[in-house]
Amino acid sequence: MSARALFVGGTSSNAGKSWMATAICAWLRSRGVAVAPFKAQNMSNNSYPCRGGGEIGRAQVAQAEACGLEPEPAMNPILLKPNGNGSSQVVVNGGVWKTLSARDYYTHANELRDRVLAAYEELARRFEFIVIEGAGSISELNLRHVDLANLGLATRLGAPWILVADIERGGVFASVIGTVGLLTPEERALFRGFAINKFRGDRSLFDEGVRILEGRTAARCLGVFPFAEDIALDAEDTLALDTQPRRSHQGRPSIAIVRLPCISNATDFRLLNWAEWIARPPRAPSERSESSRLHDFDFIILPGSKSTIADLRWLRDVGLAGWITDQHRRGATVVGICGGFQMLGLRIHDPARVESPEATAEGLGLLPAETVMTTGKTTEVRTAWSRGGVRFSAYEIHMGVTTVASPAQPFARLEDGRGDGACGSGVIGTYLHGAFEDPDVCAETFGVDVVAVSKADEYRRLGDWFSTHASHLDFLESV
Repeated sequence: MSARALFVGGTSSNAGKSWMATAICAWLRSRGVAVAPFKAQNMSNNSYPCRGGGEIGRAQVAQAEACGLEPEPAMNPILLKPNGNGSSQVVVNGGVWKTLSARDYYTHANELRDRVLAAYEELARRFEFIVIEGAGSISELNLRHVDLANLGLATRLGAPWILVADIERGGVFASVIGTVGLLTPEERALFRGFAINKFRGDRSLFDEGVRILEGRTAARCLGVFPFAEDIALDAEDTLALDTQPRRSHQGRPSIAIVRLPCISNATDFRLLNWAEWIARPPRAPSERSESSRLHDFDFIILPGSKSTIADLRWLRDVGLAGWITDQHRRGATVVGICGGFQMLGLRIHDPARVESPEATAEGLGLLPAETVMTTGKTTEVRTAWSRGGVRFSAYEIHMGVTTVASPAQPFARLEDGRGDGACGSGVIGTYLHGAFEDPDVCAETFGVDVVAVSKADEYRRLGDWFSTHASHLDFLESV
């Protein structure tokens, strides 16, 4: 028996499709429905390894958690991980398949569509309800013939669908009315209504707006949903990344996180919500936030990168490489995660040109380590112990093998006894994404207590947010 389904599409990227899909998953689960998430094609460098093997987009991991499920590759059969040079690493069913330009990728549309439909059917055999998330805007007319993830999929599956629009960015009337006006008769027949997302202020001020939109589209408004500043979900990609400090720096160590062009897994820093994100050396006081104006940073963090050598070159081009080593000499502790860890070493070698046309790149020289890029990819969920004895969960997603010379000591010990990463004087490197999502590891590393809100509580509150502000829940009950 095939599952019921609802497709969640958007007027644009970052309209709130992932948020709305996660909320619907949480609400359905609260009603006892066996629900699973599905996104045919995701483009993001925020990914996560499934315990059963393979990696998927972080948004589908959050949706699986909201459903009370272990993430699996069938929930996101195609993951595109941009390299920053016009190409993407294409991950299919959890494993690296090819590296392709956008034009070359679309030549494989028919083959990949079969993979998408097979993954969907696998889930539909096991669950009562599938919440399907679209990708970007559903109105890309030039790509309709190669559509794998939007209304081409919804119509193939006969799935009812809703449209999510972001009122915060402006143009909500044009985006909703224009999108509905571009629908084919087949797409229109499956359309159930639109949701206005990220509303701030007095909801009643938009009552007339709802009447106008309903009149012009002949469709129902399914709700005007307020901006929920008190609910935090993992960002799907860097477009949705909130780089504004959410808490005061007062009484906390000053932390700078470098916003690399090809940053990956920025979810590592969700607990460091007072940190300052930087993309250039903050030399002049007028260019710096109040939190860092009067002194140097205590910590500088180099995140993961999808293109380590290219991002290392960028650090030098914008002057951040010299600034980081200068801050280190002044007493800052430099922390590198995954690609950031590789950058801290002496050299990075790429003999097979896995990610760069350069055979060798000089690192920042802060750790006695060298990395060799390999064609194989490590994707593993880990349990580890910090130097202070903190047991924590983490994960590895990287290409390359790093060799560390003494006297550097490991950052952590894995469950099989092997060391991870390296620590030297004022420098820490690790391959373990998620280490700093553990409050005790943060306390040990940064010397500050942080509060981690239970994800289960966040999902429950998200489900309540959805049911409170949805105008017509019957559209779900009748799917």
